[in-house]
Amino acid sequence: MRFPLRTVLSGAAAAMLLAACSVSPDRDSVAAPADTHREPPHPYVGMWVTADGHIRQELLANGRYDEARGGRQSAYTGSYQVFGTRIEYVDDTGFTADGTFDADVLHHGGYVFYREGSDAHRRHRRG
Repeated sequence: MRFPLRTVLSGAAAAMLLAACSVSPDRDSVAAPADTHREPPHPYVGMWVTADGHIRQELLANGRYDEARGGRQSAYTGSYQVFGTRIEYVDDTGFTADGTFDADVLHHGGYVFYREGSDAHRRHRRG
């Protein structure tokens, strides 16, 4: 039985679906896309915290970040890109910022963040 894709999907959606998978003429199964290779995340993915632990910024492998401030979870969220040791942020409201990494230390927005659990974090942690 054949169903015209144009009645269910827009032309662009149908083209994306057809490009993403192929149907074998002698089987009813759908083959997986041929190119499933993904680049590994950059080395700065993970949790970054201020010495007093008030600000916690998690850099996610999918290019998003989630920042907590004090007891306020997800106080700021958005996307980021890393270029060498430089990071550029765009929060979900459109505000932009940047920072620089120096090993396990991140300088961003006038704050100093440490990779959680690193030697630098242990040296500078205040309790």
